[in-house]
Amino acid sequence: MTGYDLDAQVRAAEHDRWLSSRFVDDAEKRADLIALYALEAELLAIPTRVTQPMLAEMRYTWWSEQLDGVFSNNPRIGHPVLEALTSVVTRHALPRAPFEALIDAHVDRVNGHPHDLAALFVGPMQMAVRILAGEGHDETVAGAGQVFGLMQTGQETEAKAAKAKANRDLARLPATAFPAVAHAALSRQAPEPFKRLQIFWATVRGRI
Repeated sequence: MTGYDLDAQVRAAEHDRWLSSRFVDDAEKRADLIALYALEAELLAIPTRVTQPMLAEMRYTWWSEQLDGVFSNNPRIGHPVLEALTSVVTRHALPRAPFEALIDAHVDRVNGHPHDLAALFVGPMQMAVRILAGEGHDETVAGAGQVFGLMQTGQETEAKAAKAKANRDLARLPATAFPAVAHAALSRQAPEPFKRLQIFWATVRGRI
């Protein structure tokens, strides 16, 4: 599978985040974001491919075990997502804990537990920002990740209420990192042309 295929995978499965990634000027960093989002696309797809929570848990356990290879720079050969993710983790010195928390949160989700917004949305957004702007911005983008999670889980009223504080925090975020959070500005049901406009306007203003 090529980098183009990863991009196509993310475009189909994580379209809002794919749209945001189009605003990353650095081609290598854009590809790094796509690798991160491709992992999330794989994890999100598991419940659509199996019918029983136990079977889903087995697949999530497999992904959890693969983190050993990712974080020792020894990924499963021939697996495009793991190979790309390993390169990203190594070059950007990403921590392992958010990835473990993400997988654990998906296991909880398939077992009927409430969504862990911090693990499912905040942590991945913080990793995306690290890719684009390095360390030191986790607290700055935590509110934006929370807003995105609330929107994705249908809690639109709560998301709107949380935006003001999130935007105050985002005033400290370097402009180069904003494509990692811009999708938090999107309306869930908006058509793609309007979403593109929303992301463009959010990126120009530096607000979600």
